[in-house]
Amino acid sequence: MYNRKKGVIIITAYRDQLLPREKVLRDPIHSYIYIQSPVILDLINTKEFQRLRRIRQLGTASSTFHGAEHSRFTHSVGVYEITRQICDTFQRNYPSKGVDGLWDNHERLVALCAALLHDIGHGPYSHTFEHIFATDHEQLTAAILTSPETEVNQVLRRVSDDFPQQVASVIQKTYPNQQVVQMISSQIDADRMDYLLRDSYYTGTNYGTFDLQRILRMMRPYQNGITFHISAMHAVEDYIISRFQMYQQVYFHPVSRSMEVILNHLLQRAKWLFEHQQFQAENTPHLLLPFFEDHFSLTDYLKLDDGVLNTYFIDWCDNQDPILSDLAKRFLNRKPLKSIRFAKSTQYLIPKLQALVAQAGFDPHYYTATNNCYDLPYDIYEPGKNHQVTQIKLMRDDGSLVELSEISNLVKAITGRFLGDERFFFPKQMLQLTSTNPKLYQHFQAYLKNDWLVDPASQA
Repeated sequence: MYNRKKGVIIITAYRDQLLPREKVLRDPIHSYIYIQSPVILDLINTKEFQRLRRIRQLGTASSTFHGAEHSRFTHSVGVYEITRQICDTFQRNYPSKGVDGLWDNHERLVALCAALLHDIGHGPYSHTFEHIFATDHEQLTAAILTSPETEVNQVLRRVSDDFPQQVASVIQKTYPNQQVVQMISSQIDADRMDYLLRDSYYTGTNYGTFDLQRILRMMRPYQNGITFHISAMHAVEDYIISRFQMYQQVYFHPVSRSMEVILNHLLQRAKWLFEHQQFQAENTPHLLLPFFEDHFSLTDYLKLDDGVLNTYFIDWCDNQDPILSDLAKRFLNRKPLKSIRFAKSTQYLIPKLQALVAQAGFDPHYYTATNNCYDLPYDIYEPGKNHQVTQIKLMRDDGSLVELSEISNLVKAITGRFLGDERFFFPKQMLQLTSTNPKLYQHFQAYLKNDWLVDPASQA
């Protein structure tokens, strides 16, 4: 970019350029998303980022909450917008003047790029797909950022040769400046704040709402990361409880998990048929073959999205294999499995239920499953732990720091506690009495009581 000033041509580096006119995207969560840097606009326009429009943010949750059709694209630009607001607040109120702990605005671009691109490695129905084909979206994100063949990498390298690796290191949590890392990845970060608000909005629930602006206003940079003024404690508590409620009421919903089980078994069955050479030539899922063969490239991965998988599922509805065909129909037509909760003390009963499912004509490998969902609402650092946690610290007026759970009884009550449940999934038909073998179904249902797995002998 060239600027004429007093007859002198000034060359502005790509990283420091501003758009001639700020670009604005309308957004239901943040009202507007402001784009000022050509780097950000160029990244949004890459084919790898545009692919995120075709991947749902909540996977199978739209089977439960019909409004949850939003994409990874909308979430990613939302995370960028929150990070932009944080950077603006830090630069306005805490500009670096050679004092440790204040904000260096030279970190702005790497923070914004990491925020925008943090989810670019997600695949179709990402977590289920990862489980079946042993992919890792974080490793694939780093590969997309650092591989010369991607458009994203080409944009980042225009900033500098080492800039792609810098952005990748923020997402990998190895970037030297922990202020930047914690903006994107911590127990209260731009990623979590956007997905809670966005998922709550699109699912039609209120569980994920909290006072975003209050939290952003009270956010402070310090030498080792990010903290919050102590007057924001109640806003931060509200955020923690909102996140807890979203996991329990939305993310862990039994129907969404049931659809994940069906999707998981559908892909497993397809892989098994391929490995045993039982796929009809006309039904061969060519774009999935590299994953069935456990040998895929980044190019192979980037060809996939939710639409590709759904197209194959539609095709498989007419497959000659009855299990593949039935599972595809169940997934596409929303025919979830039923489920009951079980405890460790009753887990030994599951093989008996699977045997009854087999007697009813269902292969238990594909029509039953155990699934556990647990979340840790808030964690604290403890020496000797295998994982590092970023604690939420509050700053007193005298500049001293205190960890959140030390002064919040509300947060202390859920700190370090894994909350959730374990469920056994089975065909809904096991609850429907038929004339063919009514005793079988009665036997099965004797193990069910008030949504729990029980031993019939102990109930006698």
